[in-house]
Amino acid sequence: MRAEPEEAKDDPFDEEPPRLLRQPKAVWATAGASVVAFMGIGLVDPILPSIAKGLAATPSQVSLLFTSYFLITAFAMLLTGWVSSRIGGRRTLLAGLALVVVFAGLSGTSSSVAELVGFRAGWGLGNALFVSTALAVIVGAAAGGSAAAILLYESALGLGMACGPLLGAVLGDASWRYRFFGTAALMAVGFVCITAFLGEQPRPARKTGLLDPVRALGHGGLASAAVAAFFYNYAFFTVLAFTPFVLNMSPYRSGAVFFGWGVLLAAFSVLVAPRLQARFGSLRVLGGSLVLLAADLVALGYGNHAAAVTGTVLSGAFIGLNNTVFTELALGVSDAPRPVASAGYNFVRWFAAAAAPFLAPRIEEWTDLHIPFVVAAGAALAGAAVVGVRRASLTHPHQASPGPRGASPEPAAPAAVTN
Repeated sequence: MRAEPEEAKDDPFDEEPPRLLRQPKAVWATAGASVVAFMGIGLVDPILPSIAKGLAATPSQVSLLFTSYFLITAFAMLLTGWVSSRIGGRRTLLAGLALVVVFAGLSGTSSSVAELVGFRAGWGLGNALFVSTALAVIVGAAAGGSAAAILLYESALGLGMACGPLLGAVLGDASWRYRFFGTAALMAVGFVCITAFLGEQPRPARKTGLLDPVRALGHGGLASAAVAAFFYNYAFFTVLAFTPFVLNMSPYRSGAVFFGWGVLLAAFSVLVAPRLQARFGSLRVLGGSLVLLAADLVALGYGNHAAAVTGTVLSGAFIGLNNTVFTELALGVSDAPRPVASAGYNFVRWFAAAAAPFLAPRIEEWTDLHIPFVVAAGAALAGAAVVGVRRASLTHPHQASPGPRGASPEPAAPAAVTN
């Protein structure tokens, strides 16, 4: 979190831009594997109706693919720091990649929704181990300082979220199983690249305890950021997991819609957010973006089919802004070591990512098609309210002025904030 514009004396755009493209092979290998890891979140979207049809399942049953994945991811956030501080970043990355390869491949062999949900849970554990360590590794190996590292990581996130739905549509058009086999193959390539190009990473001076992330949430600013992100993530994953059933399109058309969504997410996360933050301040940008997301969700839920498509794509812009600001809040708002603070923050917010795919289709069954989006809009407004009410605690006095392009201050080997 950075100081408000009127308090900052230096223009962040006067700084030398980070050397984003001049990176060693180890950084590119990790960033490339990160792209594939983030693809894994979005690849399922275009083929959710196909999976439901292929396994004779209801939308609420298929939505458990997200719930099991993110529920395991939430609890795994307490485990990843403990693991990486003992076996090192490189081995943690490889362990996570190996688990994804195994469980993504097994997902493609599923004969029932129950099997697929179980395999997705194992996949979530592997993805948590990998993604939670990737930013720390990139920061440690990147040239150009933390600004370049964070920008590169956010670029990998945006590229993966944009390309995931499109690749999922291409693979899923032939068979929904190919999407899982394709992910396993791509992650296997990432495993080889990490093995070949990434050397062993230095371990922290002090090993992380399992409950350290929970203790870090005793800080008012970090707890406020986590609660606000919890409400935001409910809205985010209502779009990601429930909208494909509302659009009711072929895998190709649904993939194209979510590709446009992902392009806006990437552009607003990496290019637009730093400029808006430099001009208006992070908390104003975050609060305004959450309110606009709420309005977009209501329009998505109550509009015709064309409005639903437009609202889905447009939501990517607000999600991109929110992802960037929440990431910086989690990395800088508390005095706790950044890997620990980040793990505690993610532990709270990923529960909403697990809840939204589970609740949205059930709310639709209990009421009608519009109400899940009204609930999601209410969650986004609740997040904005938390940001407004807890503004003082979210502006921490120890933070430094913004770095190049509005990046966070130099992080000390942070754990990734998986947006």
